[in-house]
Amino acid sequence: MHKDLLEGNDICIGGGYYQFDYLSNSVILDRESYDFGKPRWNLLNDVLKVPSDYRGMTIIYQNYNDTFNVSEAFKIEYYR
Repeated sequence: MHKDLLEGNDICIGGGYYQFDYLSNSVILDRESYDFGKPRWNLLNDVLKVPSDYRGMTIIYQNYNDTFNVSEAFKIEYYR
């Protein structure tokens, strides 16, 4: 689940499963969850804070036939 990618006091604002695509060096966020619903990208204020473990990976969100390149849409800041 997307929430499992979070650390410390991070808050999940939606999302379902995830997988790593090592061939394309991507984190693929998939669909929505029963607990959190669809990701609410509008709450991010143009910056997505990501654990440094995922530095250099492209973040993609897929919901059935829709694909959203999160890495292109938001400034990515890394933390540890």
